[in-house]
Amino acid sequence: MILTTCAACAAPLAHNAPRCVRCKLRYCNATCQHDHWRRGHKQMCKKIHRGGNAEQYNADKKYKEAVAEAVEACADDTKGQTCYICTQALHWKTKEGLVRMCACRGTAGFAHVSCLAEQAKILMDEAEANNLDWDARNARFWRWHACGLCEQQYHGLVYCALGWGCWKTYLGRPETDQIRSMAMNQLGNGLLEADHHEDACSVQEAQLSTLRHFTDTEMSENNILAMQNNLAATYGNLGRYEDALRMQRDVHSGRLKLLGAEHNRTMSAATNYAMTLKRLGHFEEARSVLRKTIPVARRVLGESHIFTLQMKSVYAEALCADHSATLDDLREGVTTLEETEPTARRVLGGAHPLVGTIESDLRNAKALLRARAGSA
Repeated sequence: MILTTCAACAAPLAHNAPRCVRCKLRYCNATCQHDHWRRGHKQMCKKIHRGGNAEQYNADKKYKEAVAEAVEACADDTKGQTCYICTQALHWKTKEGLVRMCACRGTAGFAHVSCLAEQAKILMDEAEANNLDWDARNARFWRWHACGLCEQQYHGLVYCALGWGCWKTYLGRPETDQIRSMAMNQLGNGLLEADHHEDACSVQEAQLSTLRHFTDTEMSENNILAMQNNLAATYGNLGRYEDALRMQRDVHSGRLKLLGAEHNRTMSAATNYAMTLKRLGHFEEARSVLRKTIPVARRVLGESHIFTLQMKSVYAEALCADHSATLDDLREGVTTLEETEPTARRVLGGAHPLVGTIESDLRNAKALLRARAGSA
């Protein structure tokens, strides 16, 4: 359940917390349930039930709010454009506006969130109807969080809106269902992208608890590692860096053991681990992790892959942020960022968060190098 707190007192709920018989809203105990009924739930209970019960009603409401927020944020970029899927400016059913969601050029970069969600749902329905294997299903599920044209992952408020769209589509499935678990993961990542860190943490902790409760196969071990990786990122955004570091160390070790050093997920785990090491001031340890991983990324993924770009960016930061850095270290950091920035801009587009981070780090690194060289 994504409604992880009591509707009456907002306290965290147990997995088997009591529910309203009609609308399935959850409470700590009968006292909270009776109190909430007296304070107005009596008037809302039937409406929530007609909306598919508490979880579905909440997800539908949150989806509409997230879509409106994404459309408003993209309004300047989408003026005079039409959806590349339905070719309309306003969605025929929801009347929502357009979003700008990826690195596509020309008119292909504009769409309605509802059109993107419908495309993803159709692809997954076909995969299940045709009983495709999990590799094929995972490839199709990718459309819930990445563009089918340029293949770039969505970011920010658009990702968040699609996260709610994905969750509202699959939440009615059993808790043991793999697609439901993937949808919950999609929602947690979307909330994280939109900087709703507390909400993301609640969703991810609920999912990790569910995975540990219901699954015990090698596939579920991979799923648990993925969930731990996402939750560690959320802990970092909440300032819980030591918690994040412990979890990322376990994830990196687990990925190496299960998948090997050349797998995308292992390289991503190494990057996340190094980022938290850097954040906690363990600069040499962060550089050590990346010195082993960057050559692998270059060989397997290429210089233009987002993982390679991220690793080089973090490595440069770990060089320049270290108070014991030498002039040669600073020069290496500046050179690395100078090499990375134009590639990142060309591949990801100027609006991508990583590009902004690299540009900011490059300005700061150059200023630091000038100051240190001038005082030498």
